[in-house]
Amino acid sequence: MNLTWIPRALGLATAAYSVSVLRRPSVFLRPTGLATGEPSMALATTARAVAGRDLVSGLVMAFAPAGSGLRAAIAIRVGCDASDTVLFSAMLRGPERTKSVAVAAGWGLLCGLSALTARSR
Repeated sequence: MNLTWIPRALGLATAAYSVSVLRRPSVFLRPTGLATGEPSMALATTARAVAGRDLVSGLVMAFAPAGSGLRAAIAIRVGCDASDTVLFSAMLRGPERTKSVAVAAGWGLLCGLSALTARSR
């Protein structure tokens, strides 16, 4: 049974979220506590940069060929989430930190586990 749809769906979900952040950076900034109102140009630019990275990694995960290509794409996605986890843990404070770390680490773990389904036929 071919289950490569699992990492591909996670990649598409990542890409969809990224598009929403590219359009409205507050989608990312408010839950992290980095902005409560309209974000500054600097924060919006930073959020869009992260969203651009995630859009690319999500699309590659969604469309990479099964086997080693898909596993490499998943590894890149997991690396991005691991980086976010470390940075959120070090830089954020309060309940936003706990939520942000949990989301980044949880998504990275979910994507990592999806590598088990990434074999070619």
